[in-house]
Amino acid sequence: MRRPTIADLARAAGVSVATVDRVLSGRLPVREETSRKVYEAAEKIGYHGTNLIRQRLFSDLPEYRLGVILRKERHSFYQSFASEIEEAANTARKCRLRLHVQFAQTAEPAEMADLLMAMQGKVQAVAATGPDHHDVTSAVTELKSRGIPTFSLLSDFAQGVREAYIGANNLKAGRTAAWLISHLARRPGKVILFVGGHRFHGHALRETGFRSYMREYAPDFEVLDALVNLETRRLTYEALLSALSRHENLVGVYCVGGGMEGAIEALREAGEGRGIVTLVNELTPDSRQALLDRTISCVLQTPLRELCADLVSMMVNTIEQGMSDTPGQRFLPPQIWVPESL
Repeated sequence: MRRPTIADLARAAGVSVATVDRVLSGRLPVREETSRKVYEAAEKIGYHGTNLIRQRLFSDLPEYRLGVILRKERHSFYQSFASEIEEAANTARKCRLRLHVQFAQTAEPAEMADLLMAMQGKVQAVAATGPDHHDVTSAVTELKSRGIPTFSLLSDFAQGVREAYIGANNLKAGRTAAWLISHLARRPGKVILFVGGHRFHGHALRETGFRSYMREYAPDFEVLDALVNLETRRLTYEALLSALSRHENLVGVYCVGGGMEGAIEALREAGEGRGIVTLVNELTPDSRQALLDRTISCVLQTPLRELCADLVSMMVNTIEQGMSDTPGQRFLPPQIWVPESL
C-alpha cells in the first residue's frame, strides 16, 4: 500500500495543496480552523507528517505533564486503558499534554505509595487505580501539599484528600449484579463472590451493594462468604473448582474485580458454564469468547473512552484553576454485555 501524498492529504482535508504546504512549512499563517482540518485528515489517512502538523498546530499552547498509575501491564484491559488515555491526551485541543504512565506490579499499598511519591517533579497531576490504605492516603496528602492533585480511578482511595474519583458507582454496580443473577438464575440457590482483596474500596462497595439487594429482594438466595482471589487467574480457578465440588446448589458467580480468566477456565473444565449465572468485569478477548460460548452470562464494562476523556479534562482544569475545596466524584454507568449483544 503506497504512502499518502500531500495531494492525498489536500483532497481528504478539502483544501488546496498549497494550503497543506503552508501548514507543513509554517512559513505563512494559516487559520487555526484550517490547520485543524488538515491535522484531522492527516490522522485519518495515516499521513507520515502528522506529528509535524501537530507540532505546528499546538506550538503556542501551554504544555502540561500528567501521571497515570495503572495495574497489570500485560492484561488486555489495562493495555486498552493506557491506549485510551493516550488518545484522550493526544486529542486535547487547548493544550499539549505529556503522559507519564506507570504500571504497578502488585496490589501492595506500599508499592502504590512509592509510585505516587515518585511522580513528584515529573507531573502536575496524577491519576491512579489501586488499594485504599493509610500509606496511599499519606502519599496523596504529601502530593497535595506540593500542589499535585491526585485522581482515583475505578476503585476509590484517600477520600477527602484526593481531588476526585472517576469510575462506576460501585454500590449500584453491586446491586445491578445482584439483580442480574437473581433474575437470570433458573432457581434460587447459593452465590459466590470473588473480591480482589480487603483494601479495594470499590470491591467492598460492590459486595455491600450485592448483599443489600439480595437481602431486600431475593432472600431465597444464599450469598456465601466472599473469597479473596488477589485478582489472579490461578487463585480464582482453584477456589471456584473447590466451590463447585462442595456446593451442589451453586447458581451464581460474581467476579467483583479481576481474575475472571480463572473462573472461565474452571467453569469450562467442570462443564458448568450453562447452568451457573456468571458475571465478570470488562469485555476482553477472554470474556468475549466466554460470552459467545455461553460459559458466562454477562459482562459489566467500564466505558473507558468516556472515562479517559473526562479524566484528562478534569486534570487539565485542576492544573489551570487550582484544586477544589470539596473533593468530588464522577460516576459513569457500566455497559452491560450479554451473549446476544455480540
